[in-house]
Amino acid sequence: MLICRCLTCLGLLVGFSYSCTVSQGSQSEKEEMEMVVTTDSGLQYQIMKEGVGKGAQVGEEVLIFETTMYRDDTVLYSNEDTDQPIKVKLGAGQVLAGIEEGLQGMREGEVRKMMIPAELARRKFYPDHISPDSALVVKMILFDILK
Repeated sequence: MLICRCLTCLGLLVGFSYSCTVSQGSQSEKEEMEMVVTTDSGLQYQIMKEGVGKGAQVGEEVLIFETTMYRDDTVLYSNEDTDQPIKVKLGAGQVLAGIEEGLQGMREGEVRKMMIPAELARRKFYPDHISPDSALVVKMILFDILK
């Protein structure tokens, strides 16, 4: 017997949805869960791939790969096709507030898709091609938590 539920985030997130599939039968069948988490600040994220180990915490340095885009999938920046992750110290204000918040708790190897509202995506200085009042979608891969 297969039970399937699907709820759509009513336009709050483009490309994000909540779904839960539960299989009954042999142990080899797995429960799959994709859900959108909304934080108090308005950041929304979906775990696309689970990581391992402990979650990243403020004060730690992490290595990340990311793709940042507008909600219409126009890519603004990506380092995913390189072998050069970005080093970020959590809590040091080195990245957008939404990215900083979304990285906390991520585990090594975890992949998250984040919807960052404009108020968490603001920077002091913007490249000419990025609007300072735009919500952003970021695919984040936590490559390593530095010891």
